[in-house]
Amino acid sequence: MKGFISFGILLFTLSLNIVAQNFIQNIRGVITDKQSQSPLLGVNVVLINSNPIIGATTDIEGKFQLSKIPIGRVGVQITYIGYNPMVLNNLVLTTGKELILNVSMEETVNTLKDVNIVARHDKENPLNEMATVSARSFSIDETNRYAGTIGDPSRMAANFAGVSVAGDSRNDIVIRGNSPMGLLWRLDGINIPNPNHFGSLGTTGGPVSILNNNLLDNSDFMTGAFPAEYGNALSGAFDLKMRSGNNKKREFMGQVGFNGFEVGAEGPFKKEKNGSYLMNYRYSTIGVMEKIGIKFGFSSIPQYQDLSFKIDLPTGTKYGRFTLFGIGGISYVALLAKNKKPGDFTLVQYDQDVYYYSNMGVTGFTHTYFYNDKTKQTISLAVSGTENITKLDSLYNNKQSSIVLYGGKASEIKYSFVYNFNKKLNASNTLNFGLIADMYHYNYADSFYVVNRYITLKKFTGNSSLIQSYVKWQHKFSNKLTLNTGIHHQQFLLNNTMVIEPRVGVKWNVTQKQSISIGAGMHSQLQPMSIYFYETQNIDSSYTKTNINLGFSKSNHVVLAYDNAFALNWRIKTELYYQYLFSIPVESSPSAYSVLNAGADFYIPTVDSLKNNGTGKNYGIEFTLERFFSKNYYLLVTASLFDSKYKGSDGIERNTVFNGNYTTNALAGAEFNLDKDNRMVLTINSKVNFAGGKRYIPLLEAESQVQHKAVYDYAHAFENRYPDYSRVDFKIGFKLNSKKITQEWAFDAQNIFNRKNVFQTVYNPQTNKMETEYQWGFFPMMTYRILF
Repeated sequence: MKGFISFGILLFTLSLNIVAQNFIQNIRGVITDKQSQSPLLGVNVVLINSNPIIGATTDIEGKFQLSKIPIGRVGVQITYIGYNPMVLNNLVLTTGKELILNVSMEETVNTLKDVNIVARHDKENPLNEMATVSARSFSIDETNRYAGTIGDPSRMAANFAGVSVAGDSRNDIVIRGNSPMGLLWRLDGINIPNPNHFGSLGTTGGPVSILNNNLLDNSDFMTGAFPAEYGNALSGAFDLKMRSGNNKKREFMGQVGFNGFEVGAEGPFKKEKNGSYLMNYRYSTIGVMEKIGIKFGFSSIPQYQDLSFKIDLPTGTKYGRFTLFGIGGISYVALLAKNKKPGDFTLVQYDQDVYYYSNMGVTGFTHTYFYNDKTKQTISLAVSGTENITKLDSLYNNKQSSIVLYGGKASEIKYSFVYNFNKKLNASNTLNFGLIADMYHYNYADSFYVVNRYITLKKFTGNSSLIQSYVKWQHKFSNKLTLNTGIHHQQFLLNNTMVIEPRVGVKWNVTQKQSISIGAGMHSQLQPMSIYFYETQNIDSSYTKTNINLGFSKSNHVVLAYDNAFALNWRIKTELYYQYLFSIPVESSPSAYSVLNAGADFYIPTVDSLKNNGTGKNYGIEFTLERFFSKNYYLLVTASLFDSKYKGSDGIERNTVFNGNYTTNALAGAEFNLDKDNRMVLTINSKVNFAGGKRYIPLLEAESQVQHKAVYDYAHAFENRYPDYSRVDFKIGFKLNSKKITQEWAFDAQNIFNRKNVFQTVYNPQTNKMETEYQWGFFPMMTYRILF
């Protein structure tokens, strides 16, 4: 650790010696119509509090530029006749990177009465204009700012109302008591597989995100009753955007932190053209730091690396816009029993060694074409793939010899075609329809050692397709009342199951500061693909795929929301919701099993002979108090009270494993400018989290000791919770701007009071006793970033 700190001090000292005179930077961007996405000509953009006034107007391509702006926190006001004015406050302007804004404005609806429209805060509404409830936009500045997020969009989203995480060691997103498997990931309009290192097929989380927040743009996060364009999801949607590179000047970045050693570059192909490139490479930090003496307390050292890129080629009105993007990551970890110590949070057992490989990648090509200023078409082609390789060795008592207890290799490749057509009929009506066609290629093979022989669990190679289509319509009765409605269709060609899902949302702006919204809809999701191909051995030693005809899991969701922007930069939001789940896979014979509980661990349990006969329900209330960043500080307080139940094939209503009953977060932070030129900025951020403990299936201690293996009491599954979870995080940062370079240092301390939160209770065959394993204790992390 001393070497790392000394390196940071050296860089800091060298930076202070750099003589800088003009601490200025440019603000550029593009302004479009929110519904049609066509560029707006003649929009006025003014730098707030500038004297004399600094302003610009957009050209025919919707572009503007404000030049030679003093660095620091800045704001811009955007006005255009016939459109709602906008204010973008507290934008971060540094010497190391130009600030590039992509802004969408909403056209007003003419009424008989005069309407006084006030400028709206840029974060009050989601980017998706048809998301009525349970949705919010977030900025990448928040993933860097919030304590405890370590630059991960998933861990950042866990601060929002209705969201909790499954544990410290993973970033799974549990929304309103749903399994994290119910979340849809989307990147630049393409539905993507689990974008995490060490992620399993069918899951949506992992220890380390492949997504790089240095490359992401402002995005949307939705927690229920989402619009008709999103399908194959039960709980929520993470609609992420990757920003384009700077098309005027070349910029570079370097970073070292929890997520890895990073290098990145962006810039124009030719300065006189509009095309740009953006790319970033990252290599795992923990393994390197362990070798130089910085210890993190991991019993096994994960190894991973990833690459992200985007190429943007706008050609004007004649040919449209072409983009090519991609993300990918490879990872490996060996969880060895000899390294496991009592209290470790790893999933490895005391008599097992686990070797795990995971690979993930997606690349997509998109063409966007405007027929006119109200009609847009987008066509995307993409290929994505995931692969997991697992080897589990069972150790004998002397731990010198072993046998392969389980071996498995699973891969999925998906070829995607996405079409979207958007037509803004007038200021009151917008029509949008689309098609998503995914063709899957599967390859599953695994076996388990039982009584001197291996039993095949899955062995399948084949293809299938999922076809989705949707149509959605927005109608504005007035500037106060908006209707969003649509229908989503899905058809799985493997067994030819089909669903039609209606969606509707209404938003009423009661006053300029208050609104009431209601959203409802049906949402359906396929099972994890490995479940369909699980094979059951027959008496004659043949195998049958008893899950092949499973249908979609389904849910009906209704949400009532109230939003009050009661003061400048302040708002309160409350949501009530009820979700009824049905057609959930459960076992044919009476049991407590349900797919609704899958996703709580690092793997998807495989069970045969499932039927779509299970049900479930989630209901609760959420509260958000938020002060958007202004006057150098912010505040976010969220609280959720909820109940999550399910019924298995035994007909008994039980808690789901995710039913923690409550979760609360309180975040606050401030910035301090240490000099008049905003060269040096000190940031302090903190977070306090309280949540109900994880539900569990109790171990039968006496029976486990007699049989020398874990024996569970399924009759009392999920009746009780582990002790309540709590954690306090703290982050302090320092930013230094020199003439053309920006450097940032941050110290992120998670769980500063070293709270021992329970991870799980396990049976140790070595001691023949029950032992409690705990989640992360105090976890410090240093981050350094340079932009130039």
